[in-house]
Amino acid sequence: MSWSDSYVGLPYEPFGRSRQGCDCWGLACIAYLEQLDIALPDYLGYSSVDERAEIAALVAGATASPLWRAVSAPQPMDILVFRVGRLDCHIGLYAQPGLMLHAAEGRASVLERYTTGVWSRRLTGSYRHADRFREAS
Repeated sequence: MSWSDSYVGLPYEPFGRSRQGCDCWGLACIAYLEQLDIALPDYLGYSSVDERAEIAALVAGATASPLWRAVSAPQPMDILVFRVGRLDCHIGLYAQPGLMLHAAEGRASVLERYTTGVWSRRLTGSYRHADRFREAS
């Protein structure tokens, strides 16, 4: 059993930040707190899930912050950023080679392949939280 198994099937809820319902970032917040004892910022500053441009700006701000570092070889629980349309506005958690854990609008959280199918052309970056670099040293 992998760490990711206990997060499969959580219901989708816009702006959700709990096991009772979460969006893609909420899923990351829950997993980081429970697995790594790292509290991620909520990023609830956007007014609706449909405002993807605003979500993309939040993602860009997070990945440019000192809290996140780009990595070329992701490890479990690293953040994967995906483009939806022309904007980087969806994230998943790296689970194992080729698989991510994510929550998408209208369905429960799932483990899904990101190296084939629709997600393979949308991956724009992999990021590790700065605290995880400190743990390794």
